[in-house]
Amino acid sequence: MTKKGILIGLAGGTGSGKTSVAREITREFGRPEVVLIEQDSYYADLSNLPVEERAKTNFDHPNSLDFNTMKRHIWDLLNGKSVMIPVYDFKTHTRTRETMLVDSHHIIVLEGIFALYDEDIRNMMDIKIYVDTENDIRLLRRLTRDLKERGRTLESVIDQYLNTVKPMHLQFVEPTKRYADVIIPEGGHNKVAIDLLQTKITSLLSQIGKN
Repeated sequence: MTKKGILIGLAGGTGSGKTSVAREITREFGRPEVVLIEQDSYYADLSNLPVEERAKTNFDHPNSLDFNTMKRHIWDLLNGKSVMIPVYDFKTHTRTRETMLVDSHHIIVLEGIFALYDEDIRNMMDIKIYVDTENDIRLLRRLTRDLKERGRTLESVIDQYLNTVKPMHLQFVEPTKRYADVIIPEGGHNKVAIDLLQTKITSLLSQIGKN
């Protein structure tokens, strides 16, 4: 089966600036061409556990993710099919009954701290990117996100960062840097890296017959 699109893996620690890089790719090539697949959509459904047990789950460990479904969806998208992506509720740690219909696009961006973790998914990628940002900046960004978007308390965010986020980053996330084709400091603010990336994407699109 001939690939209908290209896959870009966009990894890096929490709050590193992955979203800003994805935003720059979308801005350059346009929304009709680019679809962003967020790793966070594929956290395992914990509805079978009591509420108090769900909160104890280490969501910064790769075992918290449903890589099998992620692989299947990415493969389908690369081959021109539509998929129904799960919608995850971070307040209850469960998948909602809703799903999001995503059609195939010429550029598929997989974004998440474990985007480069799974070997099978890496083998489907045309470009592998790791966004590298200082730890204190990443922590501040995570605090802002979790307080505003995920209904967390300041104490719970800091406790999680010290007990799971930081050690899991060192053990599982940062080592995936060695798989990256490109390491981008400063995320989307690194204009030279973004320009080089856009040039490479344009070249890859021409290879699949999309100019």
